[in-house]
Amino acid sequence: MKKAIFYHAGCPVCVDAEQLILTYLDKSKIDVEVVHFGNDASRIEEAESFGVKSVPALLIDKQVYHINFGASMEDVKNG
Repeated sequence: MKKAIFYHAGCPVCVDAEQLILTYLDKSKIDVEVVHFGNDASRIEEAESFGVKSVPALLIDKQVYHINFGASMEDVKNG
């Protein structure tokens, strides 16, 4: 099974994207982990190492898919 990570910061754009993404991904084919930076800021460096530039973003097989634009990673780090 493939693994995906959905990174977000809790903003309205991020929450809407999370609800949409989790609804449409086939859970029998992909295991999705949701990382909310407001709850776990320690994962910011990890996300950046994968190439996440803004949130919301979905990482699948080390490929980042930026979804809409909620906040830059600089905004996330500066809280």
